[in-house]
Amino acid sequence: MVPAPEYATSEVVLSSLYRVIGFGISERSVPQQGTKLQGLIKKARERTSAPTIGALGADAFDTLLTSVLESPKRSNQSAKRFLQVTPLVPQLALFSGSPRLTGNPWTPGVLVRRMVWLGAREHTAAEAIWRRLFNALTVQENDDIFARFVQSEVKAWLPDSNWAFAPVPSDAILSCPDVGNGAFPARQFVQDLESIIASKNLLTRRQWTSLLEAILRLGTVAHVIWLCELHARVWTCLLEALDGNGPSSVRDARLRLFPERFSFLPLSNKPLPGIRDSISRYLTARLGINATLWALEEAGIKPADLLGSAEGLLEVCDQLRSFRTDSWASDIREIVEELTDRETRTLLCRKGIGSNISEFVTYSLQQRQTANPRLRAYDQGYLLRKRGTHANSPWIVSLGPVATIALVHCALSGVAGPRSVRRLAQHLAQYGVSMDHRDIPQNELGHQLRMLGLVLDSPDAESGMLLVPPFRGDSGGRADE
Repeated sequence: MVPAPEYATSEVVLSSLYRVIGFGISERSVPQQGTKLQGLIKKARERTSAPTIGALGADAFDTLLTSVLESPKRSNQSAKRFLQVTPLVPQLALFSGSPRLTGNPWTPGVLVRRMVWLGAREHTAAEAIWRRLFNALTVQENDDIFARFVQSEVKAWLPDSNWAFAPVPSDAILSCPDVGNGAFPARQFVQDLESIIASKNLLTRRQWTSLLEAILRLGTVAHVIWLCELHARVWTCLLEALDGNGPSSVRDARLRLFPERFSFLPLSNKPLPGIRDSISRYLTARLGINATLWALEEAGIKPADLLGSAEGLLEVCDQLRSFRTDSWASDIREIVEELTDRETRTLLCRKGIGSNISEFVTYSLQQRQTANPRLRAYDQGYLLRKRGTHANSPWIVSLGPVATIALVHCALSGVAGPRSVRRLAQHLAQYGVSMDHRDIPQNELGHQLRMLGLVLDSPDAESGMLLVPPFRGDSGGRADE
């Protein structure tokens, strides 16, 4: 799991994606750039006789950043003074949207890049998608006038903000795992990313970035939890091999390694306990896998690369079966048990990497709880919402309006002819969102689809509901507000 996830929201992921794909700068430089910009605005205010830097004066530009483009802070950030704006255009990511204000934060944009390379059919296809994504993120002449205005103003204040396609390092070149027909979120994410890119000319810049954020937040979290599931499955196979069993063929190893069905977000139910359990099993699996590989190396056996490869997993299991003795297998189990007892708080996601992954998942999926109650409706691309208004109300799986529009659009992309809501349920299942499509007409999702005008009730359609494309298909038009 590289990079190791920490805190992030959808806007942080998009901002980091801007920095990775078009600026090539580190996350740690963002807070300093924000402080620098605030200093420039302050000096311009004090110099009343100085010429205007951009089309707006210092006061007007400050209002643009802190009011018009304001991204509301969470309740625990209300006392902190830093710039946080909506990542509408690339230049805004130079001083806003860092995962952390101090230290050496992780880079969410690298996670997105790895997903593109894992989910694409081949290396050349990944390069082409990455290039198309860069072109879509670039503010061009056909973007709306407000986006072009914001970009020109920020460039006037930060003239060194050169936006250009950043070269992809060699460590980003990954091969797609042989998952067979199993659920694979990265593959679905790449397909949906292409659908979102294709919709750009039908939308305003703000509408389009909102849809992109919705796909980013669901895709990245699903990929991380899927990786947790893979580690747990690898450790189960190794435990069986230590007993003389485990997969005996490549086909068997592939079936054991990659889940045929992947589910961690039950619609209208509480997912967080199950998510924490998945993360805990991942951490336990890491302890076991590392202990087993170290034991093989100490025995003079070079272990194969077993993560993401059915052939590698089978080879390591064969190595364990051929070398094992009862005492050797018992020693490995004792080491894992000792480490598990020692790292109980980490395994329970109360500190360390377990807590970091849990933070990433929850803050990415949850509707943002804003410090300013007037802005509580700001986030509409969420996947989790509070069941009630009380502070201790549980979080349940519920798609926000923007997320619903984005996923319906992606589910219908490239499809000829009408499709029922079952198509949407199958699409969501690729990301681990589980539901019975026959319940959609009566549940909250069905109500949301009706409110947004995304379905037609028809007695001839399966479940009585046909999906309606959310945008007009003419290339020159704009989406309805």
